[in-house]
Amino acid sequence: MEEIHFRYRFKRSDGTEKDFDLVLDQETLRLVPHQKGSVPPWTELTHQQCPNCPLETTQHKYCPVAFNLSEVIDFFQQSISYEEVEVTIETKERSYFKKTPLQKGISSLLGIYMVTSGCPVLDKLKPLARFHLPFASLEETQYRVLSMYLLAQYFLKKRGKEPDWDLKELPKIYDEIRIVNKAFCERLKSLKGEDAVPNAVIILNNFAEAISFAVSKDALRRMEKIFSAYLEETR
Repeated sequence: MEEIHFRYRFKRSDGTEKDFDLVLDQETLRLVPHQKGSVPPWTELTHQQCPNCPLETTQHKYCPVAFNLSEVIDFFQQSISYEEVEVTIETKERSYFKKTPLQKGISSLLGIYMVTSGCPVLDKLKPLARFHLPFASLEETQYRVLSMYLLAQYFLKKRGKEPDWDLKELPKIYDEIRIVNKAFCERLKSLKGEDAVPNAVIILNNFAEAISFAVSKDALRRMEKIFSAYLEETR
């Protein structure tokens, strides 16, 4: 099995470091889980279960996202969101480094975990994990999401299905994603920890809310300008 590797290293102001190694199956883009012993009760599917969750408790004891994130949550549960940290991300192709508030570093890390853990609602974002861009700006995220979605429509058309070239269904997908983000944030708040991890999820949700704006006529008109080389008549 070919694999995709990400290593997130957090270095705190007192010099302590913590690594999180993520491995994805290159074919399915599913997170390869670490061996776990016991997991905390808050990871069970019925604990603050998302109202739009399609998983059945008879087949799934645990929320897949909570199950895979339990180590991350445990480590950062008593952390303050505005603590300044140094974050290094290593991939096969390159490395990234940023000094940033802890909540933003965790948010970037959660972005991979949440879409590759097997949540049926978040699965549609898995292609973004394959080409993960740590600390992406709002504009970069909008471009990546729109590009991903339109490429998905091309593949649908090739399979004889009706493509959504007008982006009508994209806001609906993100409506469902926002429901998951908000419910997962409530799951985290039930742990009575500090605010770093819940705020990291809120950051992800803010990006999700911005996608609906990205498909508005005004936003697309601004983005259209960078494609002038394709749109101008040849002379």
